[in-house]
Amino acid sequence: MIKSMTGFGRSEVSNQDRKITVEMKSVNHRYCDITIKLPKKLSFFEAGIRNLLKSYIGRGKVDVFITYEDYTESNVCLKYNASLAKEYYDYLVKMSEDFGIENDVRTSVLSRYPEVFTLEEQSVDEEKLWEMVEEAVKIAAEKFVETRIIEGENLKADLIQKLNGMREIVDFIEERYPQIITEYRNKLLNKVREILQDAKVDESILLTEVTVYADKICVDEETVRLKSHINNMLNILMNESDNVGRKLDFIAQEMNREANTILSKVSDIEVTNKAIDLKTDIEKVREQIQNIE
Repeated sequence: MIKSMTGFGRSEVSNQDRKITVEMKSVNHRYCDITIKLPKKLSFFEAGIRNLLKSYIGRGKVDVFITYEDYTESNVCLKYNASLAKEYYDYLVKMSEDFGIENDVRTSVLSRYPEVFTLEEQSVDEEKLWEMVEEAVKIAAEKFVETRIIEGENLKADLIQKLNGMREIVDFIEERYPQIITEYRNKLLNKVREILQDAKVDESILLTEVTVYADKICVDEETVRLKSHINNMLNILMNESDNVGRKLDFIAQEMNREANTILSKVSDIEVTNKAIDLKTDIEKVREQIQNIE
């Protein structure tokens, strides 16, 4: 399936202790550019998350936002530094003796001194936490890819319609070419007769001139290549799915080159108008291709 580079995915994974939320969104980009914003507690998972996402994403500027909420009440514990409290107390007693003042130290006062009591986070089971992160990222990535596929199918339908229209234009140019030669021959013959009046026209000279003109404006090679490019692009759209954007963009560039050559060769107004329409459609196709992964 053809995928757009525009997508969005969101997921939440939670249990009684914690919740992880993942949001992903993307826009067009020439390469695969993934930016991950996540809490410090999950920062050591960034490499794993990035590798996981690369299995879902080929191209695009992707922003990933991850939030983490911890509901546990037992994830921190209180630590009592008895040796430090004793050191504080000993110095306070010494101060009392040195200055001859009453020692009014109480337990509640001593407990407020720095580092006597500290809160420490208990270690988290990284394996279980990664399982939650991985699940959340996978669900978000799958939803993200789904939106890309839906948009990609719309792009595919539009491109097929435009390519079929382009093929009709190429068919018209091919059909019009013999008529241009005939019209040129008749116009040249009439002009020569007008100049020479009753004199006999040398058919061999006339034929040579028409042949030179026909060779000069011949666009057979260009129309054959255009049809080949159109068919190739249709085949890719119908039968390929992974990372076809760059390939399609290259083909569109080649198509534009052939259209330019036709415009430079032929001065016939009908062909010129059709070639301009062709270039316009090619440009529209290129714009759409920029959205394909």
